[in-house]
Amino acid sequence: MAKKTVASLQTSSKRLTKAIKMVKSPKTGAYSFAESVMAPELVNEWLGKK
Repeated sequence: MAKKTVASLQTSSKRLTKAIKMVKSPKTGAYSFAESVMAPELVNEWLGKK
């Protein structure tokens, strides 16, 4: 699946970035991953949010 997503991002006319961050659950303390595809200019803003 990931290879297909990366391939489609490279061939599209827009430049996009896939960002992945670890998010800690307040209830259990376990970590999970949040993924998002966005413009490169928005990555730092998205990673800075809690």
